[in-house]
This record gives sequence, structure tokens and C-alpha cells, in this order.
Amino acid sequence: MSQALIIDALRSPRGRGNDKGALRHTKPVDLLAQQLTALAQRTGIDTAEVSDAFIGCVSQTGEQGANIAKLALVRAGWSDSVPGLSINRYCASGLSAVHLAAQEAIACDGLAVGGGVEMMSRVPMASDKGPLTHDWEFQQQTTLVPIGISADVIATMEGFDRAQCDAYALASQQRAVAALAAGRSASVVPVTAGEGQVLLSQDETPRAQTTLEGLGQLPPAFAAMAEKYGFNPLLCQRYGLVRIDPVHHAGNSPAMADGASAVLLASPAAARRLGLQARARILATATVSVDRTLALTGAVPASQRALALAGLTAADIDLFEVNESFAGLMLHYMKHMNVSHDKLNVNGGAIALGHAMGSTGSALLGTALDELERRQARRALVSLCGAAGLAVAMVVERC
Repeated sequence: MSQALIIDALRSPRGRGNDKGALRHTKPVDLLAQQLTALAQRTGIDTAEVSDAFIGCVSQTGEQGANIAKLALVRAGWSDSVPGLSINRYCASGLSAVHLAAQEAIACDGLAVGGGVEMMSRVPMASDKGPLTHDWEFQQQTTLVPIGISADVIATMEGFDRAQCDAYALASQQRAVAALAAGRSASVVPVTAGEGQVLLSQDETPRAQTTLEGLGQLPPAFAAMAEKYGFNPLLCQRYGLVRIDPVHHAGNSPAMADGASAVLLASPAAARRLGLQARARILATATVSVDRTLALTGAVPASQRALALAGLTAADIDLFEVNESFAGLMLHYMKHMNVSHDKLNVNGGAIALGHAMGSTGSALLGTALDELERRQARRALVSLCGAAGLAVAMVVERC
């Protein structure tokens, strides 16, 4: 089967996902439309050639409801012939959207778009009030505990202490700050207001002032919740633990963010026919689901499956871009994938850069391609885990 080509992958800078963020006055439909406009302009495509657009968005309510994928295409002035589909696979949504677009491009021997959007300053997490967050009876019956508590359980099971988690978080901040200073962001499209003034040109969330001492003073984020709802005895019994160590807090957990991203996919024949130069080809993609209670360990088996489908091993990969769900989970990934930190999230991750849930997966593709091109390296693996055990991974090779 032909391998889908990535013609281009663009993303907005990530804004802080709160009432102080630089993008808070921008509507989600406008933020995504700006990325779609830039994608059409940079690639020079006739948008009528695009057979479909798949957009990840987790909180599909309010300003992010009513099929924001199609509405953003309209807002961007794309041809009315382009359909649009909004999807929710939790934090894996953006990369799953790219996977669907790659399948569409090959099946139709043409062009397709994958991407994502999430504006957590305007549509806060869990605004859709679904059973995962708002049905306590359902959560008890299914043991779907809040993912921050799951992160603490996994860190405890693996023996990762708070000092290790804080050291990882500090490295993420330092790498992100260094990357911003060096201008390693070719795939970033500045966000503008209606009058044309630039609202944000680079990621807003990294904190250059972060220190180990400062991280050490932050209170555990999930211990009180675990105590209030009686999760700890249940989880200790389920996983054979004496206690659960509350090692995660605001400083070593992913920051909430605003962001949008768009990726143009093509079949090899369509790229030749339309004169499009590809940045990379997709070698393999894998989607898995794991223990729904632990939830966040899925990036490992997803990565392993994608590598097996590509006929590769972790040693064949130059760069790993893995969503920093929590610091303990990144330590888990490095341990079980046998990946060194000098190959993982080399320009920082969501702890520093922020996690715009529906967009992060597709945004990481642009981050990975930028760094592959800068280093003249060959292959990257992108992976994300999500709630309820969902995870996705993709192996790409630079053209």
C-alpha cells in the first residue's frame, strides 16, 4: 500500500489557557481558520482538490461545538466542496485526525487535511460535562479515576519519586526556553487579530524562571481529590500498593493551552500530479487502548506497535515527540521504550509548552519535522496517550 505524504504541517503558537492568555479574545473557529488559510497559502493548493478535513477537538461544546471542522473551513474561505469532521479521541485526537486524513488521501488518491483545535481559555476542560468527568456513579462503576491520580499511581508503581519528576519538568522548561531563543519554530504561524496586528508569534507558556527549588514548593495537585473521594484504598488494593505517593503538581503536569494546527496529506500520485513537495512520509500508525484505570501508559504499546508495523526498532528513530501528559509518564516511557532523554522532546514538551488537547497531536508533527530538518535527521516517532486508556503513535520519515 502507498505511504501517505506529509506536504506541510503548521501550528499556531500555544497561548496560556486561562484569562491571561494572549489568545483569549480569539474564537476557536478563527484560530483554526488562520491555520487552514496559512496551509493553503504555503502549499499553493486549490482547496477544491481536498477530499476531506478531520479535526481533533476534545471539548466539543459551545464555541467548539457544531462541527468546528466544517465551520473553520468555511471561515477560512475554502471550497464548499470540502467536507469536515470533528473527532474526539481525548488527547490523542489531533494525531488520530492526521491518521484518518492519511487514509483518506490514499483511498481517494488525492489530498486530505488533519489537524486540531482547543482553546482552553474559552472552553475549559470538561465543559462538555460528559460522564468521564461529571457522572460520579459511572466513574465509580467503571473505575475511571481522574488522570492526575492515575499518573500518581503509575509513578508509585514504577518507583519514580518527586525529585525525579521535578528534574524532568525543569529540563522541559529549559529546553523550551532555549528552543524559543534559537527560533526553532519554522512550522509556527503567528496569530493575528481581525485588524492584522500580531497577537502571539511564539509559544507563551514556557517559564524561564523555573527552578528545582520553586518546583519543590508546589503542593501536590491530586492528593486531596484522591482522599476526598476515597480512591487510594481502591487503587492500592487493585494494584497491590501499600500507599500512593502524590508526586505530581502544577509544575510537572501539562499546562492548559490554546492552540490549533493543520496538516496537509497527499497520496504520492497526487503530490506528483499537483507538483507538491513533501516534507515527510508516514511509515506507520498505531492506535491502542490499555488499562482504563491507569489510562496513561498507552504511549508505550502504541509506539511499539507502530515501530513493528514500520519494521523498525526504537534504535532506528532519531527523535521522539511524546506528549508530556505528566512527568512520571515520561520517565515511564523512557524506561519501557529504552529511549534516552537526549532523543525525547528535545525542544521541551507540554509541561513547558502547554497542551491544547485536541491540537497537540497534529502540532507535534510540525515540531518533529522542524527538528528533523534542522538536524538533517531521518525518522521521528510521535505519540500521545489519553483518558480511558486511549493512545496513538505515528512513525514518519523525512523526505
